Amino acid sequence: MDQKWESLSKAQQQEVERQLLQYKNGVHEIIPEAELKHKLVKSISTGHPLKIKLGLDPTAPDVHIGHTVVLNKLRQFQENGHIVQLIIGDFTGKIGDPTGKSVARKQLTDEEVKRNGKTYFEQFGKVLDKEKVELHYNSSWLSSLNLEDVMHLSSKITVARLIERNDFSKRLAEKKPISLHELFYPLMQGYDSVALESDVELGGTDQQFNVLMGRHLQEHYNQEKQVVILLPLLEGLDGVEKMSKSKHNYIGIDEDHNQMFGKTMSIPDELITKYFDLITDLSLEEKERLALEIKNGALHPRDAKVLLGKTIVRMYHGIDAAELAENQFKEVFQKGALPKDIFEEEWTGEKNVSVVDLLVALNMQSSKSEARRMILNGGIRINSEKVLDVQSNVEMKDGMVLQVGKRRFIRVKVQNEK
Repeated sequence: MDQKWESLSKAQQQEVERQLLQYKNGVHEIIPEAELKHKLVKSISTGHPLKIKLGLDPTAPDVHIGHTVVLNKLRQFQENGHIVQLIIGDFTGKIGDPTGKSVARKQLTDEEVKRNGKTYFEQFGKVLDKEKVELHYNSSWLSSLNLEDVMHLSSKITVARLIERNDFSKRLAEKKPISLHELFYPLMQGYDSVALESDVELGGTDQQFNVLMGRHLQEHYNQEKQVVILLPLLEGLDGVEKMSKSKHNYIGIDEDHNQMFGKTMSIPDELITKYFDLITDLSLEEKERLALEIKNGALHPRDAKVLLGKTIVRMYHGIDAAELAENQFKEVFQKGALPKDIFEEEWTGEKNVSVVDLLVALNMQSSKSEARRMILNGGIRINSEKVLDVQSNVEMKDGMVLQVGKRRFIRVKVQNEK
């Protein structure tokens, strides 16, 4: 290591240190950090880029801001000239990743996997340069393994080691079944690294067992072991749970600029610095400056959230959309005005309908019980007037505006109104 380091010019040594500092920012752990530096030295001295792997199990193709934590780190490697290996787990997706699951996951069909994989790649193009991504489907090597190959692969790990996984050990303790095919998931994912001879693999902290398996198998196949970079999981808008669409605490990268900005303004103050650090494209120096100003009170949390919201909108919709989103937020939430571009929904039902049924029919609430709860909490307005009675009916009028919470509006277009 010392000899190779000494063979670099001063400018090359500075480049190694610059990249290493950039990759370390915002990560949970690098396993091991010394090997990453060694790989960077080797890459810069030889001119050969590193191969950076991210495996995707295409079960839920809608990408939200939480997913971009790892994508932003991939983009840093990409911008420094390294090769991004994006692996769509069309084979492993049919097994189902057992990570964090108390029961076996439903196995996907070929059609579901292909459709989800395509959607993933299209959405990832909002963060990565798709033209500079190696896209792989792991069925191209896993499907060709025969039974002898699988037996040979399975001999590289003990059952005891596999059962060490928290999700497996927990299910055993609770006497819940574990299917044999689930034990093969980490092996298959680890073999992806062998097939592509990856240098670095990225994953969330909940994927530690899986990504370390690649390092373990590469050693058994006499390859240079990959470095593992674990990224923290991003809490959602509630500030407690991991960001997830199922928990309704997410910011989707396909959402419009006003929704993005409005949702950002609702995050807890204590998460502002973490969001800047993990999901924005600001420079390391800018992030450090903002963190210091937020900590010492020089930057008010409200103003910090405005800057964060504009940054996120600018990244996905452009500068003009960021300005529009800020202006609309001020008009709607600070001055009480209605948004200028309210989504219209056609109503062809009864002209007199219960407010609870109306909210469910327009998909503004997921169920009648949710609608009633929102009304009782004072979160429903019709034409800016708060609805207080869960038993009340609504006389449908063309152009009436329904509001749920602070950010969701629908203008109702009533056909054949008399």
